[in-house]
Amino acid sequence: MSAFVPHLSLRRSGGIRAWKMSTIGSAIQTGVFQWFDRVDDAFDAMLASIDKASISVCLEMYIFEETGVGERFRAALTRAAERKVKVRVMIDALGSLTMSGSFWEPLTRAGGEFRWFNPLQLQRLTIRNHRKLLICDSQIAFVGGFNISQDYEGDGINRGWYDLGLKLSGTLVPPLAESFDGSWDLADFKHQRFIRLRKNRLSHLVPTTEGQLLLMAPGRGRSELKQTLVQDLRAAQAIKIISAYFIPTRPIRRALNEVARRGGSVQLILAGKSDIPLSQMASHRFYQGFLRSGIEIHEYEPQILHAKLLIIDDIVYVGSANLDRRSLFINYELMLRLPNATLAKEASEIFSRALARSRRVELNAWRRSRGFWVRLKEEWAFWLLARVDPYVAHRQLRRLQTLR
Repeated sequence: MSAFVPHLSLRRSGGIRAWKMSTIGSAIQTGVFQWFDRVDDAFDAMLASIDKASISVCLEMYIFEETGVGERFRAALTRAAERKVKVRVMIDALGSLTMSGSFWEPLTRAGGEFRWFNPLQLQRLTIRNHRKLLICDSQIAFVGGFNISQDYEGDGINRGWYDLGLKLSGTLVPPLAESFDGSWDLADFKHQRFIRLRKNRLSHLVPTTEGQLLLMAPGRGRSELKQTLVQDLRAAQAIKIISAYFIPTRPIRRALNEVARRGGSVQLILAGKSDIPLSQMASHRFYQGFLRSGIEIHEYEPQILHAKLLIIDDIVYVGSANLDRRSLFINYELMLRLPNATLAKEASEIFSRALARSRRVELNAWRRSRGFWVRLKEEWAFWLLARVDPYVAHRQLRRLQTLR
């Protein structure tokens, strides 16, 4: 669905900045940022950027399918390599389990490069690269939640999973490019290189004049996303969250409840339909407590929800990470934190459109629907995803760190 946004001019004069805004289909553009709330539009823009690239293209994906849109991307990447653009493609080996490495032979014959991230081995199977990133000429980047798969093709309403993406240029692109280089160097998981790169290139916060890049990687120590997010939540007056897989940690839950209890607005859009029913079941465990605190919960109904978006007052978070322990502590992830009132307003418009297609969960009706066995299954799902999965991943990580 297209949105109407007024046209303004962009210029700096005497320290005053005005923002240029325009609408292209469902894509809302502001300065160096352009939102996509239809994945079809995002795919078209990504392919156009690849076709325009003259120096380099870097693509990093969790899931890449060989048919349909995947073939379109391979063709565009191969054309770029044929015109002597440096093309590098990196795909997570578990996320794209059904994809054959031979799929990329046209690209490699043309001079491009392809790598599996973390080739499959049982002792490190749970450590995955969940990032979604495209960078062209180190000038333009695309981030978001969607993979390159026919599941996402559509508008998220009549067909295709509902997801969000952001195109950007400016000061955040160079650190994004550097983070891709770090992932590329790590891809084969040589042990010494793994330990070194995880600490100094793949898990930290990068400040720029336009916002911050939050990089997450498995291991001990703080999660930059969790720490930064909790700080923003505690000071918030209005919070809007779209989250496909919502199993927040205790500090995040506490911060959300505190905002609602002191009279702030907290609205959640969660999955009415999910590709991972176990995750949806685990998130239901928190509904009653949130509703009692005054938090609004809505479930997106038209299609499977896969989006990741947080609007905290005038701060926007967007990227690949879900609000669950796997994204916060186990996966390789990236998120942008953008303190930008104009961008937050546009994100709120996207949120409002999704809200209009969502069903509100009411406390009394929810209570009546939760029998003993339902609540027991929710506890079981939470235990598996919030306790067992992190435990297994951390055991595998410790073993990797002791190998020489």
